[in-house]
Amino acid sequence: MDPRTPPPDLYGRPRADTFLRFLTAFGDRYSPALGGPLLRRNPRRPLSRPAPALRLVVAARRTVAADAVELTLADPSGGLLPPWQPGAHLRLTLPSGRERHYSLCGDPADRAAYRIAVRRLPDGGGGSAEVHDTVHPGTRLTVRRPRNGFAFCAEPAVLLLAGGIGVTPLLPMAREAQRHGLDWRLVHTGRSADTLPFAAELRALDPGRVHLRADDEHGGPPTGAELLAHAPRGAAVYCCGPAPMLAAVQRALDASPAAALHFERFGAAPVTDGAPFTVRLGAEGPDLAVPADRSALDVLREARPDLAHSCKQGFCGTCEVRLLAGTADHRDRRLTPEQRAAGALLPCVSRAAEGETLVLDL
Repeated sequence: MDPRTPPPDLYGRPRADTFLRFLTAFGDRYSPALGGPLLRRNPRRPLSRPAPALRLVVAARRTVAADAVELTLADPSGGLLPPWQPGAHLRLTLPSGRERHYSLCGDPADRAAYRIAVRRLPDGGGGSAEVHDTVHPGTRLTVRRPRNGFAFCAEPAVLLLAGGIGVTPLLPMAREAQRHGLDWRLVHTGRSADTLPFAAELRALDPGRVHLRADDEHGGPPTGAELLAHAPRGAAVYCCGPAPMLAAVQRALDASPAAALHFERFGAAPVTDGAPFTVRLGAEGPDLAVPADRSALDVLREARPDLAHSCKQGFCGTCEVRLLAGTADHRDRRLTPEQRAAGALLPCVSRAAEGETLVLDL
């Protein structure tokens, strides 16, 4: 017998072992590595269902910077809210039906309320304007429970870089770093001093660790090297802000004292590896050309301005449409293989090969 061939029995006996035969057959059938189907769900275990949305009331509203307001959301009955960690965000359904994501900026230890801050964006999709114009104390909102795609790992040395309203997920991180005695720094940049939310709250944590920088006082925005010069040696950098700020930090990282970078974007990353393709609205069209440097969502919204969207980064699922025909290059971070096979598509990030036509049911 070839010494590399396992014996037919666990103890080397010439006859086959019943248990080993059963185990092999089970593995052949159910192990994904061997090409068998995935393990079936236990039929006696009920299917898991997503947690129900929360119905919260705006308990307070205050101005925290020029064109930025903070909302405090609470359970109308006074109950405790689900826990969360620094970096988490909420998905709000606004009175109009629009859905928007906002980072939690309060204290995770406070289970009585959630705090978010919203800056009015004149060239946005209307969500921020709706919050500023129509959401006031007493307004009730449907809120999806906190989710975290920007988790804080509490490394021993930390640099937090915030651009404008991007301070919202970093404020709880600063509290956490202070609470645990980490070696942390925070740099908050913006067009002018009055556009920097929570300046007093940040200074109250530890004024020696917080640097507020207004562009109009320094002749323009900071360079990536200037921002990273505040990093303790070997620090993990957490950055949230506009795309130019993030790009500058990424370019300067290797030459800085920092060791790692975590980031959250305000909007979608620029398309750098796309090819032109076509989206067709229904079987009869019309056909819309998607250039190599634009997203399908941007093109679709020119034809259908009311098409729902939010994060534009492929994780919230708000812009989901149904793919009727064509081969898509799925680039999202939300849909499961089963959902994609059933026709789900997120046009904010997903694309197709050059010359391909994706037929969509909107």
